[in-house]
Amino acid sequence: MKPTRRPANPCFSSGPCAKRPGWSPAALAGALVGRSHRSAAGLKQLVEIIDRSRTLLRIPADYKVGIVPASDTGAVEMALWSLLGARGVDLLAWENFGEGWVADVTQQLKLPDMRVMHAPYGKLPDLTQVDPARDAVFVWNGTTSGVRVPNGDWIAADRQGLTICDATSAAFAMRLPWPKLDVVTWSWQKALGGEAAHGMLALSPRAVERLESYTPPWPLPKIFRLTGKGRLIEGIFRGETINTPSMLCVEDALDSLKWAESVGGLDGCVARAEANFAVVAAWVERTPWVEFLAEEPATRSCTSPCIMITDPWFQSLDPEVRFTTNRRMLARLDAEGVGYDLATHRASPPGIRIWTGATVETSDVEALMPWLDWAWEQERDAAKAQI
Repeated sequence: MKPTRRPANPCFSSGPCAKRPGWSPAALAGALVGRSHRSAAGLKQLVEIIDRSRTLLRIPADYKVGIVPASDTGAVEMALWSLLGARGVDLLAWENFGEGWVADVTQQLKLPDMRVMHAPYGKLPDLTQVDPARDAVFVWNGTTSGVRVPNGDWIAADRQGLTICDATSAAFAMRLPWPKLDVVTWSWQKALGGEAAHGMLALSPRAVERLESYTPPWPLPKIFRLTGKGRLIEGIFRGETINTPSMLCVEDALDSLKWAESVGGLDGCVARAEANFAVVAAWVERTPWVEFLAEEPATRSCTSPCIMITDPWFQSLDPEVRFTTNRRMLARLDAEGVGYDLATHRASPPGIRIWTGATVETSDVEALMPWLDWAWEQERDAAKAQI
């Protein structure tokens, strides 16, 4: 039967993600619109974002934290173009965004010493093969596969290379082992539902030492430059952004950070994400027509679980028919206003992806589950009737 209970917030997109509970445009009333980000008031807000982010994420005091252009993508690209080339590099990829970083390094930077470690969707590469003498580039949480690294045990504490970690869908929902990570990136619009394309970059002392002792052989665009005259540009890490940030987005980011503090900081955010995931996991366990894309329970993402439709009839369909059937099923939820943007990424196997980060209410995830069953039954029966 068609469910009667509806999610209060039907936004389940994996980026931009759901706004924090209770958000409205009124939260932006104090935004410094029409003001310069270089003014005392504007700079103070940018520094506040850095300071609150550092405290919430428990970033070590000797790490540099800055606001950079172009969202998480810009932050990762800045790290890759500024830091790689001094050593060989191991590139890990098990989903779309990791594949993107591999493509940039192999096709654009074209380093002489690269090793690519691939794994299919649903699995991780053999992490024990990562060489601590080499740099390593990887995502912490694979947003398009729902596969995350379970911990940082595979990263050597006495490594010689740098670890460059895209953590945009892990920050604020998973505990990152900061001493094992030399470069960490995330964005405002991911885990806390911020607006617009602003990225965050955290650098360990080892990463700073690399920046100040190594000059890449290729030219660096202005938005990638972290050093000047061989020294770190400290202003980037004191709120002096490379480009002009939106002060509306700054206000929104501060609102999100304050909300995260109000629910218990990192511990509270992690607990909320894990509670949301537990609802999805319980539904998958009792539902015969689905399975997690991530094969190993320890690697299943608590923010972007990806679910395969394993029903034998569905799997017997032509791949293009499976894709369109899947999309039509999820379009039913959109039309009902109970679940938006639930399709897996276009580069992923067809299925369902549910953002379950901290800004999503567990009650909304609970309300969504019966609607998934309803939409599947409706679309399956309609499709069978046409065959």
